[in-house]
Amino acid sequence: MPLRLDSPLAVAVGDGNAKTLQKAFGMTTVADLLTHYPRRYANRGELTPILDLPKGETVTIVAEVMKVDVRDMKNRRGAMMTVDIGDGVGRMVLTFFAKYRGQLEWREKELRVGRRGVFTGKVGDYRGVTQFAHPQYEMFDDELRARTQADVLVSTPLPIYPATAALTTWQIEKMVGTVLDGLGPVPDPVPEDVRRSEGLLDARTALERIHRPSNKDEIPPAIRTLRMHEALTLQTALMQQRYLVRMLDATARPAKPGGLLARFDAALPFELTADQRAVGETIAADLVGGAPMNRLVQGEVGSGKTLVALRAMLQVAESGGQAALIAPTEVLAAQHLRSITRMLGPQLAPLVMPTLLTGQMSASERRKAALRVAAGQALIVVGTHALLSDKTTFADLGLVVVDEQHRFGVEQREALRAKGTSPHALVLTATPIPRTVAMTVFGDLDTSVIRTMPSGRAGIETYVAPLADHPGWFARVWERAAEEIEKGRQVFAVCAAIDTESGAEEADQEHFADEEEESRGPRWGVVQLLAALATHPKLGTMRIAGLHGRMAADEKDAIMQSFARGEIDLLVATTVIEVGVDVPNASTMIVLEADRFGVSQLHQLRGRIGRGGVPGLCLLVTEAEQGTPARDRVDAVAATLDGFVLAEVDLDLRGEGDVLGARQSGAKSSLKLLRVIKDADLIAQARAIAEEIIEADPALERHEGLREAMAQRLSIEDRAALAKN
Repeated sequence: MPLRLDSPLAVAVGDGNAKTLQKAFGMTTVADLLTHYPRRYANRGELTPILDLPKGETVTIVAEVMKVDVRDMKNRRGAMMTVDIGDGVGRMVLTFFAKYRGQLEWREKELRVGRRGVFTGKVGDYRGVTQFAHPQYEMFDDELRARTQADVLVSTPLPIYPATAALTTWQIEKMVGTVLDGLGPVPDPVPEDVRRSEGLLDARTALERIHRPSNKDEIPPAIRTLRMHEALTLQTALMQQRYLVRMLDATARPAKPGGLLARFDAALPFELTADQRAVGETIAADLVGGAPMNRLVQGEVGSGKTLVALRAMLQVAESGGQAALIAPTEVLAAQHLRSITRMLGPQLAPLVMPTLLTGQMSASERRKAALRVAAGQALIVVGTHALLSDKTTFADLGLVVVDEQHRFGVEQREALRAKGTSPHALVLTATPIPRTVAMTVFGDLDTSVIRTMPSGRAGIETYVAPLADHPGWFARVWERAAEEIEKGRQVFAVCAAIDTESGAEEADQEHFADEEEESRGPRWGVVQLLAALATHPKLGTMRIAGLHGRMAADEKDAIMQSFARGEIDLLVATTVIEVGVDVPNASTMIVLEADRFGVSQLHQLRGRIGRGGVPGLCLLVTEAEQGTPARDRVDAVAATLDGFVLAEVDLDLRGEGDVLGARQSGAKSSLKLLRVIKDADLIAQARAIAEEIIEADPALERHEGLREAMAQRLSIEDRAALAKN
């Protein structure tokens, strides 16, 4: 019986190989193996005499095994095998390494003296001797066959697969060949009319040519076809999920004339920006629709996303519905509550009873808060993961607001939404998302953007303090901090660690250090900087405090409130202050070892200043050398304040794998060839095709190939994750 894409690997390649593939790459089916694509193709090169082999190039030769030697290495653990081979004129050496001698036994059996074979590798030189290190090879029993096979191989690209120490690219290539030989018809996910109009290959041919190309010209069309498969499969899954959500019934939450929202707007001491008004009108319309709102709102730090969310909460509250805002940290949740209460004012706050619910509250406080929520008295609830507890119930949850969604997994978001009956959902992010990522990863969400900033902001100037070039600037950084404090302003100083001596770091700290930097760890922690500043001639006499994630929640909140009241001059912190902390009098942000942070993280940190009428100054202190990737990140942030520009830079510098990984859904696992940056047009095209397909055939009854491809490419867990957004 021919193999199918969903056939178990054990049937296709045997139990032993299947177990190896499962352990190395998590593969279980034929589809898993056939979507393990070559990462590149080697040019086998012309058949060249050993004496003429060009150093540094990949070549193919025919040679005979002359001598074999296996021995333990002297200066480090492991074993080494050297094989002398010759072509009748010259000789060279093959070298193989292993953790212990037993791992080389099978090579000794293959590479016996007198046997001939085809050897492909990169030409190296060790102490004047030409060598291949871990070459690819195939042994033959007679010379004529060896030369015939070699002539064919020379013109055939050699696929190089992602491999492991226990599973070589050579072995993977052989198993892929075995599977392709036994594979039956392959369902095509792309509709026939699209495939013809776009000049795409059929699915079976595309798989054959990406794994076993006869020549290099066969590879690009195969890759293009399979990229479309990936794009269309994922976009169809997103469009299908979007369709299913829209089929759910939701309670309409209209605003009323003279109601809470109207009273709130009338009391605002400022005009809404054009973007705030436009996004607010869109959300208001969503809330009276028959289907649950599922909207992502992007906005720069300080653009007024919380205000937009609060207006949505008030609209829901007018019908007695409750809104729950979940924030990633205790500090941010507490600040949201204070900010919301302040914006509501003494007239409206008692009517909606904003309530905080976090895990760090005392048992009695948490019990009182939970009772207000369960009874429906609290129409606006702000909290952390405590909102997800089984003990937290709502009387009528009508709106879920997720702040800084990248800090939460889809399971957590779903757990909160499940506490209501098809509640509306509003997702907020101050981390601008590139258009292509939003389209690829958040395709099931409607997206709104707040670009314009409220008036009255004094702006921020950003400078790099490159200590590798100017070591003396470190002292000047702290002189500037003192100068700002003497003007009555406040300063943030951010470190990459809590305590460099103990190795304590924030649990959710992102790491972007290069290997050399990572090996030595951060130089500055909150503990070390506090000790150093205590001895500074000016700053040592000023009010300095520390803040980090290992402090108790009430201690963190007390410090932040004290800083907000102006009782602390300089706050030394980790990235616990990255999002949401609002201190209008804070004028300066100093980031030590800025190269250890990501582009978006630096932009978030910078957003903590310049929030009032005080001009902002951001100093990015780094020892990274000019021209290194670490320095490029820092320079990029200093070059612009536009978060959307930086989002594209971040995507370019980090690669979409990392960005997509934050999604915690099927996106990362299903994208093998698709490149979010380069393939933006292809993704947009696939999205349009998917929309047409789902509109006409939401259950994909007439698109069997696409339905099967979705089942194979997106696991049950992936589809469940998509369904939870």
